[in-house]
Amino acid sequence: MNNRFEPKHLDYELSPYTGLTRESWIEAAEYLLNGIFQNIKDFQDPVVMPRKETKITYPHSADAVWELKAEYFEGLARSLFIAAPLIHIKPELVINDISVRNYYKSHILRACTPGDSVYVGSYAECRELSKDPNPFRAFQQTVETCALVICLWMSRAEIWDTYTKEEKDIIADFLLEYAHGNTVPQNWRLFNMLDMAFLNMEGYEIDHDVMREHAQAILAYYAGDGWYRDGHSFDYYSCWAFNVYAPLWNQWYGYEHEPYLAKRFEENSNVLMKTYADFFDEDGFTNMWGRSNIYRNAATSAFDGNMMLRNHTADPGLARRISSGSLMQFMGREDFLYKGVPTLGFYGQFTPLVQGYSCAESPFWLGKAFLCLHLPADHPFWTARENNGTWEKLGEREVKTTTLNGPALCFSNHKANGETVLRSGKVVKNKKDEHGMWNYSKLCFNTKYPWESAPSEHVESQQYVLHDVTTDTYDKANVTFWHGEKDGVLYRRQFFGYELETECHWMQAMNLADYTVPYGVMRADKIRLFRKPIGLTLGAYGFPDNGTEIITKEQDYEGGKAHAVILKGKDFTGQKKQLAMTIYDGWDSLKIVNSTGTNPDSERSIVVYAETARHNHNHYEQAVLVSQVITKEDLTDFTDDELFPIQKICYTDPQSKGGYGPVTIMHKDGTNKTIDFDGIEGQLML
Repeated sequence: MNNRFEPKHLDYELSPYTGLTRESWIEAAEYLLNGIFQNIKDFQDPVVMPRKETKITYPHSADAVWELKAEYFEGLARSLFIAAPLIHIKPELVINDISVRNYYKSHILRACTPGDSVYVGSYAECRELSKDPNPFRAFQQTVETCALVICLWMSRAEIWDTYTKEEKDIIADFLLEYAHGNTVPQNWRLFNMLDMAFLNMEGYEIDHDVMREHAQAILAYYAGDGWYRDGHSFDYYSCWAFNVYAPLWNQWYGYEHEPYLAKRFEENSNVLMKTYADFFDEDGFTNMWGRSNIYRNAATSAFDGNMMLRNHTADPGLARRISSGSLMQFMGREDFLYKGVPTLGFYGQFTPLVQGYSCAESPFWLGKAFLCLHLPADHPFWTARENNGTWEKLGEREVKTTTLNGPALCFSNHKANGETVLRSGKVVKNKKDEHGMWNYSKLCFNTKYPWESAPSEHVESQQYVLHDVTTDTYDKANVTFWHGEKDGVLYRRQFFGYELETECHWMQAMNLADYTVPYGVMRADKIRLFRKPIGLTLGAYGFPDNGTEIITKEQDYEGGKAHAVILKGKDFTGQKKQLAMTIYDGWDSLKIVNSTGTNPDSERSIVVYAETARHNHNHYEQAVLVSQVITKEDLTDFTDDELFPIQKICYTDPQSKGGYGPVTIMHKDGTNKTIDFDGIEGQLML
């Protein structure tokens, strides 16, 4: 099996951007199933895949029988996301001498049958095995029951309808316990809702009050702009869970039984569609952001979810272009698979993003992207000509910025380099949760520069690291408050080592102010400190190091000297890359750190970072830090005006430190940006 998917069916008339058609997607689904079935030696064997990472992911021990059962179920149900629509299209499909339809029909029933060797366990059995005294404990099986009912619906004629009444009852009894059982009070409620909705459609008795309670709670998580709050955070769960499961629920249950709730879910999905396409870049790439990044292009499933609604508004040609672009972002890479199975990483294996609730089969959640194959061949999603939305309308150096205050997301589409940059807020993580900070607390997330984990103790990519000299300790920002955009500048505040037990005035912080330039983002942040001396660093994006040229430049501007470091090289795929970081007022120097094993794209990487220090406690020192990071996907030199765009920085205070009053940044092209933190104190949001 090739490590890289290469579609055979291409049509650049219908799909001028990607060439991919419905036939290409069918090929891609078969390609992934081939990888799965090369690891299934016998018809009786469950979907348990080779496991490269063993310390973080589950099963955490051979004694954790409930986890072994969960892994069986996760492999079965999540691989069904890919298999079920394909079984409907090609019911006679055989892979590795195994009938795909017969395999899944058999294993679905066995998974739900007590006493079978691959029985995945009832809720009561999992409680007993885990010996957990918590009466409200939920188990992974609940998640997978939802995948199962979706896939039974998509392959109804080929699998569900071929079971006997007795066999259906066995599956239904298994589902009913989880449907009405404990769940996690976030997106998990939707799993229970779809379980109940499927069973209700099939004539089984459900508790409609339980359904209504879950549904109203899900709607109450809505934050606006199409996004739902999941737990505390906002991330792709809003897109691959809320905005996929809620439309399905509408179709199966809501439109008929809960019309008010169904109408609201439909409205929310359509609001998401107004801006969601701009979340992706010119190539349709998905940004590495938030938890569960091993699910990759599952984020595109929200487009298919919208098309399940009675009154849907997604642009089908744009939706397919993005879905196909994101599909090839991952499947077009040689490092995507490990022994035929998607790695526990974003591209190749990348342990820093792996989470304890995942197992070797978890990445099959990306199969949600393949649910679009349930749409018939004559659906507009497949017949409309690809278009590229915003990217077709932007001028050569134009940037489109979308700011959503509900979920605290600001994303900018940069035509000059084709990248989309995300700046986020309303982030709360434990101060020891480095993993959570990497996923949510980066100052910027870039579709072409996936986030890098710590290359050293004192440097992070796209994060400030604060060194308290007195205690010789390092802190990173674990909480990001959101203020919003004002006159083209986005305002936020980050706290270092934030904890509820401490008054905020006793916590070090940065007031953030940033705005876009054609190739990236300019920062004019303000130190908010109560104790010194300190050291401070700020990293650019992690840069893949596969042979990198490093160039330094400097240039005078009115009132000072700017310094820049430029990196020229290529990523794992051979794509040319270029990054430049420039520093102005507030910074002392630019340096680089070399690292291994901290970049999702390449084994080796480089992080350019700015460094400064403040020495005198309670002394009026330089408060504003001005820097820029720009990138592009070729090696043509940045112009001097792109590297050094600032002509002058004008301060209110006579000392030109920026401690109070507006700061105006005057650019050489005649544009000015005024940075004014006055008033943000009263409107900081979490």
